[in-house]
This record gives sequence, C-alpha cells and structure tokens, in this order.
Amino acid sequence: MDTKATEPTATGKKPTVVLLIGMAGSGKTTVMQRLHSHLHAAQARPYIVNLDPAVTHLPYTPNIDIRDAVDYKMVMDQYRLGPNGAILTSLNLFTTKFDQVLDLLDKRSHDTDYILIDTPGQIEAFTWSASGTIITETLAASYPTVVLFVVDTPRTANPATFMSNMLYACSILYRTRLPFIVLFNKADVTDPGFAVDWMRDFEAFQAALAEATPEGQDQPYMHSFVQSMSLVLEEFYSILSPVPFSAVTGAGCAELMAAFAKARDEYQADYVPELARLREARVQRDAKAKEEQVRQLMKDIALEEKSSSSPSSAGAASAAASASKPKRK
Repeated sequence: MDTKATEPTATGKKPTVVLLIGMAGSGKTTVMQRLHSHLHAAQARPYIVNLDPAVTHLPYTPNIDIRDAVDYKMVMDQYRLGPNGAILTSLNLFTTKFDQVLDLLDKRSHDTDYILIDTPGQIEAFTWSASGTIITETLAASYPTVVLFVVDTPRTANPATFMSNMLYACSILYRTRLPFIVLFNKADVTDPGFAVDWMRDFEAFQAALAEATPEGQDQPYMHSFVQSMSLVLEEFYSILSPVPFSAVTGAGCAELMAAFAKARDEYQADYVPELARLREARVQRDAKAKEEQVRQLMKDIALEEKSSSSPSSAGAASAAASASKPKRK
C-alpha cells in the first residue's frame, strides 16, 4: 500500500471516486490504464485501488492492492472454494480491513483528484455482494462517487444483448442510487453511435429489432419482450450519460472528464441530501428502538417487583411449603 505524499491540491476539494464496473471482457482494466495515463498527462492526480484478487497482471501499478492483503489461491485452497466463491470470500475478508483503506485515502485526499476503484471481472461478485455494498456505501458517504459502467460496444450490436446490458445497468443504478455513466468502450472497433441512438430514439430501436427478425417469420418471443422493456426503460435512459470511448486510442477522454464533472454536481445536488435524510431517519429509528427497549425493561422490572411483593404469592408459597411436610400419624 502506497502512503507517499505529494504537494496538496490548490482547490482543496474532495477527490471524486470512480467505481469501474462492467461485464467480463468489456475492457475495464484497459480503460483503467487509459484513465491513469490521461489523468497524469492532464496533471489530475489519480489514486488507484485494485479490488480484483484473481487478476494475475495489471498494466498499471495500483496504490492499494487487495492482493497485498488477501491471497486468492490460499483462500481457494483453505476454504475449498471455486474461483467465484474465492473472489467473493477474498472481498469479504478485505472489507473487514476497509477502515484502513479509508485512513489511507483520507491521508492522500488533499493531493488527489480522482480515486479509481477497479472491481473484479465477475461483476456479480461486487455489485450483488454484501462486501460490495459496504465498500460502495462507505466510499459514497465520504467522497463524491460515480459509477462508471463499461459496455463492450461490439457485443451490443444485437438488440437483445444491448437490452441485457441496459437492464444490468438499470439494476446497478437503482441499487447504488449514485450518478451513473455508461461508457461504450471499444469505439475504435465499432462506432457506438447506434447504441446512443437506440437510447434516445425508441423507433430506431424498434427498427433494429424488426431487421433482426428473419423475413417471412413471426417475431420471436424474445423480441416482444425486448420491445416491451425498451418502453419501460425509456425514462431510465433520460438520466444516463452515454459516452463513446476507446481505451486503445484514447478517444472520448475529454467527454468522459466532462461527464465526471457533471456527475460530481449531481452527487452534491441529489445524493448528499438523500444521504442526510437517511442518516436522520436512522438516528430516529435507533432512538425509537432504544426507547422501546427501556420501556420494555421498566415494564419487566415492575412485573417482577409486583410478583415478589404480592400476598397471594406469599400465601401460595407457605401453602406449598406446608404441603411438602410429611404428616405424623
């Protein structure tokens, strides 16, 4: 873990946390490498945290690495787990030490502009686990946080695959309730303009579905389902920030930086008040629970005192004692 300090920033603002999430093979690690080099070139100092315990090689040097604290292969052997189970268990073990990570981040926050979090390739191990939720909520409570969802653009050329990615993005958005950016990676291979059009134009998506249906055949059930879901997600698309990007060429870096700035403002405007409301509700709920416990305790004490001082109970005890004595003949 790196604790070396540099000169403090002039702005004094808290750094922006970027949670990098995406399907396996979408290019998260390459995107992280590109972000790392671009931020350094722009003199915006990044601080990288790697949360993938199973990765064997990284094209960048993380400041905090889960592999320094947890041995993935040892976890697999010791607990007799498969690859996914070992990743999940490693994350759980690392989360027990996450207070130390926060301490390191706090020490470096004055001279850092971005905290980049690289998550495991198995997306469900982070997004749907207790450890992933704890890490996300802890970071979001301390720093402006944005979710960067990386999409493999060539694979989304099929409308059904595109809808699968959007449904997953929707589930992550409503689970984290954080500012959300959809990064259409590999724009150097396939222009993601079609995907952006599908998000903004319902009729364009319907036309693509119709083209995917073989001529002279009825529309399959999957297409009917995808068509219905596109109507449901129309409002969801309106709050997303799609950014075409190429981790290889660096195209889209300027647009991504602008999206980060917009997401930071959205965090301050929407998430911070909601976080304060949730904290106040939790305080009130805890206070009410304590009052209920005290009330129940006083009730139990009163019942015990009444039971011990009751004459009927004393008479019953005497009768029981006399009945237990043997009778003389």
